[in-house]
Amino acid sequence: MNKLLIVGTVAFDAIETPFGKTDKILGGAATYIGLSAAQFDIESAIVSVVGEDFPQEYLNLLKNRNIDLKGTEIVKGGKTFFWSGKYHNDLNSRDTLDTQLNVLADFQPVVPENFKAPDVVMLGNLHPLVQLSVLEQIKRPKLVVLDTMNFWMDNTWDDLMKVIGKVDALTINDEEARQLTDEFSLVKAARKIAKMGPKYVVIKKGEHGALLFHNEQIFFAPALPLEEVFDPTGAGDTFAGGFTGYLAHTGDISFKNMKNAVIYGSNLASFCVEKFGTERMQDLTKEDMHQRLEEFKALTQFQITLT
Repeated sequence: MNKLLIVGTVAFDAIETPFGKTDKILGGAATYIGLSAAQFDIESAIVSVVGEDFPQEYLNLLKNRNIDLKGTEIVKGGKTFFWSGKYHNDLNSRDTLDTQLNVLADFQPVVPENFKAPDVVMLGNLHPLVQLSVLEQIKRPKLVVLDTMNFWMDNTWDDLMKVIGKVDALTINDEEARQLTDEFSLVKAARKIAKMGPKYVVIKKGEHGALLFHNEQIFFAPALPLEEVFDPTGAGDTFAGGFTGYLAHTGDISFKNMKNAVIYGSNLASFCVEKFGTERMQDLTKEDMHQRLEEFKALTQFQITLT
């Protein structure tokens, strides 16, 4: 069975949207990635850190999805990373109300021995030096995928450039792609990013789908129109989990197969936004995933007569 190594935060989130609010709930990039990738027949592991306040029931939830937690450190007496945010009415923008790094501030990742030769690595949103440290601990996998955000562009540019130069694929949203390259055109932005190192560039456009770039080839996957969207938190990470989970499962990293991976990522992200936090991903079944894939297929297939 192929292996996916996931690096990222396991955290508490407190979320407010126009549809309601939550107290501390399960969150973190690695959590969303792991729950999404768990829909595929693979072995996965999360390298992260939590505090002693992290509930055993959450650890059990991840373990029950066949996620190896040997690389997830539990710091005695420590507190888990916490983020709180409030979304605006359009759900496309949000304000961060509170960020408490807690045990994440001194995080030194340790990759477990049984995952030092993974097939695919998903470097979730974290400090670039943490991401680099993980790459230095493993044998070169088939594919390394990196996710990052504008905070690291603003504060750790040189370190970010080092890690971007060592990965095969970058997933990033449209706003961040423009900031990273100083290009408004996403086609030009992807071309510039490719010159930094990644062979594949995935630019996420939220409710407007996702673009995949490789050399001069471009593929577009729509987002499924949904009747109800409650909370977009973690949708990008869920996309990344579907994308890398599918690629790890198939073992095929060709551009043709990456198109399928983008569809699987978009499909799984469409579930994530239907409830608060990870709630929807916790009870998602393969039958749900497959049924919605048929909806994606119907949405994008057409016949046309040239006149």
